[in-house]
Formats: sequence, C-alpha cells, structure tokens
Amino acid sequence: MTALENELKAFIIETLNLEDVTVEEIDSEEPLFVEGLGLDSIDALELGVAIQKKYDVRIDAKNEDVKTHFASVRNLARFIAQSGKEG
Repeated sequence: MTALENELKAFIIETLNLEDVTVEEIDSEEPLFVEGLGLDSIDALELGVAIQKKYDVRIDAKNEDVKTHFASVRNLARFIAQSGKEG
C-alpha cells in the first residue's frame, strides 16, 4: 500500500463524509462504485471535482479512461502519479 493510496482513502472519506468508514477498511483494489465501497454518480462528481482541485489534474468526463481511473483507489493513485502533479 502506497502513501498516496492511504492519502486518497482519507481524502475520499473526508470529501464524501463517510462517517462509518476507516482508511483500513478500504481495500485499494476494491471497486469504488456500486459494489465495494458503494459510491454513486453524485459521489463520483463530487470526488472528481475535489481530486482535480487537490491534485491539479485534469479529468475529462468524456474520456473512456475515466471509468478505469475511478475503478479503485489503486487506479486513482496511478492516474494521479502519472499526471506528475501530486500534492
């Protein structure tokens, strides 16, 4: 588990006010939407905006890769790291 993955888990919990979830309970490989963490489309929009602001990355909703990037915490961490603009 990378530091960025842990940071993202805490960020997701804080951004979406997931009161009953801890960083340790989120598996980096589990799906974020529907199954797994069980987020919905409203959560996706809110999380996407927050990630763009915090990590200074561009997320193009029309790009098919967005679904892949948001599939799991690990994929999201890879996307942010590849964008080269962490923090």
